[in-house]
Amino acid sequence: MAILTEKFNTVHDTAPFSQISEKDYISAFDEGIALTKKEIEDIVNNPEPPTFENTIEALAYSGLTLDRISNIFFNLHSAETNDELEKIAQDVAPKLSALGNDITLNTDLFSRVKAVYEQKDSLTLTTEQQTLLEKSFKDFARNGALLNNEQKQKLRDIDAKLSVLKLKFGENVLADSNAYQLHITKEEGLAGLPEGVIEAAASLAKSKNKDGWIFTLDYPSYIPFVTYADNRELRKEISLAAGRKGFQENENNNETIVLEIVQLRHQRAQLLGYETHADFVLAERMAESPSKVLAFLNDLLAKAKPAAEKEFQELTAFAKEKDGIEVLEKWDGSYYSEKLKQQKFQLDDELLKPYFKLENVLKGAFEVAHKLYNLTFSKVHNIDKYHPDVQTYEVKDEQDNLVAIFYADFFPRKGKRQGAWMTSFKPQYIKDGINERPHISIVCNFTPPTETKPALLTFNEVTTLFHEFGHALHGMLANTTYPNLSGTSVFWDFVELPSQIMENWCYEKEALTLFAKHYETGELIPMELVEKIKESASFLEGMATVRQLSFGLLDMGWHGQDPSAISKVKDFEKLQFASTQLFPDVEDNAMSTSFSHIFNGGYSSGYYSYKWAEVLDADAFEYFKENGIFNKEVANKFKENILSKGGTTHPMKLYKAFRGQEPAVDALLRRAGLIK
Repeated sequence: MAILTEKFNTVHDTAPFSQISEKDYISAFDEGIALTKKEIEDIVNNPEPPTFENTIEALAYSGLTLDRISNIFFNLHSAETNDELEKIAQDVAPKLSALGNDITLNTDLFSRVKAVYEQKDSLTLTTEQQTLLEKSFKDFARNGALLNNEQKQKLRDIDAKLSVLKLKFGENVLADSNAYQLHITKEEGLAGLPEGVIEAAASLAKSKNKDGWIFTLDYPSYIPFVTYADNRELRKEISLAAGRKGFQENENNNETIVLEIVQLRHQRAQLLGYETHADFVLAERMAESPSKVLAFLNDLLAKAKPAAEKEFQELTAFAKEKDGIEVLEKWDGSYYSEKLKQQKFQLDDELLKPYFKLENVLKGAFEVAHKLYNLTFSKVHNIDKYHPDVQTYEVKDEQDNLVAIFYADFFPRKGKRQGAWMTSFKPQYIKDGINERPHISIVCNFTPPTETKPALLTFNEVTTLFHEFGHALHGMLANTTYPNLSGTSVFWDFVELPSQIMENWCYEKEALTLFAKHYETGELIPMELVEKIKESASFLEGMATVRQLSFGLLDMGWHGQDPSAISKVKDFEKLQFASTQLFPDVEDNAMSTSFSHIFNGGYSSGYYSYKWAEVLDADAFEYFKENGIFNKEVANKFKENILSKGGTTHPMKLYKAFRGQEPAVDALLRRAGLIK
């Protein structure tokens, strides 16, 4: 039982996955919660008057044992789940929510925090300590400390309900994804599909003791199918299945859950004195307010929409000319985009894949990090893993000091949710003079190796790997005192800058020559392909931009107003998509019911931040390009002002310290080819 609550007797204090059994979690959570409560009691009952050290700092270091248990458990719940873990999650979520409320609604604790906060002008604090003090006070105020007892109880009830609803939403999406398979028994159904995709589908069918080929809604299966399959009816079938996730008449339907979540979020915001959930969220973001976000999204939409409409017309004409398609539907989009791209650039993902063997791309990411930040990555086999697929690395600096432990988990499997993400098993912080180094993980769902081929990535998967690796660097290079200001603990519209900027290196010849080598011959990727990759980077960028903006506007629609009048998810969605719609609507599909980013992840009122961070990353990368993409001085400024600083000060201050100016929207429009 105590395995999770005692100090780990392992290499670098890494998680002892193989020694943990599922039954250990419930007791470990109970013990971790009790321990955290005891740490809070000690702060409250301290007979000394409240000081920064005995109250604010003590609070920042409380709950570390519980955080560690939570990190391990919830990371497995995402990457390696099963029925037992899902049951435990349902049991534990309300307990953790209640504990969070016990802390932020503790009147005696808040009065100590408030006492220190009120002396802030007379205290001698570092910038990081000032930020921690501000954050601590705001965390209480934003979580109900200023409410009366009746309101506090109401807040607790809302939070307990939300914690369970969000979990249920994610489980329903996963259940609908897992329930669907497109089983093809005749070879003609495979026309147009790449050999590797066919092989993977055959091996999946074989693993299920079936003949033929099985395609699923997992991205490495779904995306190639809708991109390459010549059979329009089959593309339609799988595309409709993807659009029905959480929107079918079955036990996984998320419509009521969506309406309940937005309603509860709105009630919570109002209770805390904010007009809407978006007002509440954005008070702690670079963007600051819903009106600023909407102005930002609509400004970009006005600039991108003419290009998007022109591209859509071109794509429609192309599909008509090629195959006599009268109306371009959603299941035609990826297919004809790929065909048009091939015609324009003679560039085909299948042509590129042999140059992007997963191991080489990963080494390439390591090499880029070495050139920029002097990091070395050494594969190790003495660190425990939660699945045989996981790879483990020690990350060291030029003086051979340990910087981080890095876990990489690349392939889809039954217990893993879709998508790609970075996470941590242990944060970085400094306590008692020891700089505790972080344990960082990236989890992806890439095309797995087959019997005859290694894992060969599409170019999109290459940029995904670099993206998540950028988040990982943000975690690994963290160098702050307090765990709750460390690494990716920054404003959400700033957190995507380190990840998105890394994608830029994938388009640069100087970086590609480090890793884009043919998996069989070792031949370097031909430079004309590199040029085509760069040229095609802005292909149909207007449509892609409008699509992203539509998701941001949908998110703000759900969260930037009183949702109580909304009764039908689908009707509401149609209204929100009116300004961005290009393809005809599909009546039995919905986006919201599987929009995990905003209903299960942390992106509610925050989906705009992808575009917001793209402005930051385009502007920041222009600075690199002006000085050389491996310029050590610029890299060092990025590391010192952005990657290592976490949330220790306002992100705009950090950005200006790096760049010398505020970011310019035009940098993004230039890169996207939307302005010259």
